[in-house]
Amino acid sequence: MSILTAAILGLIQAATEFLPVSSTAHLLVFGELFGQKLSDDRFRAFSTIIQTGTTLAVIAYFRSDLVKLVQAALRSIAHRSPLESAESRLAWFIVLGTIPAALFGKLFEHRIESLGNWVIAGSLVVLGLVLFGAEVAARHTRTMAELGATDAILVGVGQAMALVPGSSRSGCTMTVGMLLGFRREDAARFSFLLSVPIILGAGLYKLKKDLPYLAGEPSWRTATLVGTTIAAVGGYFVIGWLLRYLRTQTVYLFVAWRILAGLAIAVLIWRGVLPSGSGDPPPPQASSSVLQP
Repeated sequence: MSILTAAILGLIQAATEFLPVSSTAHLLVFGELFGQKLSDDRFRAFSTIIQTGTTLAVIAYFRSDLVKLVQAALRSIAHRSPLESAESRLAWFIVLGTIPAALFGKLFEHRIESLGNWVIAGSLVVLGLVLFGAEVAARHTRTMAELGATDAILVGVGQAMALVPGSSRSGCTMTVGMLLGFRREDAARFSFLLSVPIILGAGLYKLKKDLPYLAGEPSWRTATLVGTTIAAVGGYFVIGWLLRYLRTQTVYLFVAWRILAGLAIAVLIWRGVLPSGSGDPPPPQASSSVLQP
């Protein structure tokens, strides 16, 4: 992989990881267009590792919040009172919301990896329409201070739905959050905080599995470093932009983006530019839990 291709894919990862448009769909499709195949272990490793860049962006952006949440959780354990403060409640609700995705990711990891590009195209369009419905129906009045255990579980189920390629982790969680009546910005903020444990855990697991594929591949290691750095720096700024955008704007831009992207992928498959399948799934020993962002 060339440095230019790695830089472009890093920018794509940064731009789409946090927007409700599916970074995985964009990364795989543009990878195919640049001649990279998911069946290539080196490209799969590249795709895995640059996603850790945007995970680092979340941790950096919300570093103050995360420190407070961890401290509150530890205090609540010491006091044997998990709901003693707003911070401790939020911390434990994040843990609660992480369970569905961790469970479904482990149970269905190999089946999910074998889904093809038609599924990506369909997910982009169908869940884009669901996001549209959420924007129309939502009250947009609740804040994170009103978050309850049931809300955390339901948003966590939305995060589990993001296992389907093309669905978008942020898209699914924000959609559920808005349907529960939360303001767009609060739904996005909880979505980002909820992503940290599952993406960090899955990312470290996948990193351990896929990193050996870059051994003895200096050009791929350099390309991966470039892509990851760009994804991390770019992702940090995208988070801030999105939170500001959602304070005053609807999600209709992302609905249109999803539908147009899904239709474009369908046309590329129909014309033979993209394969209908995603390639042969990796063997079980080389596979890992995948949470589609």
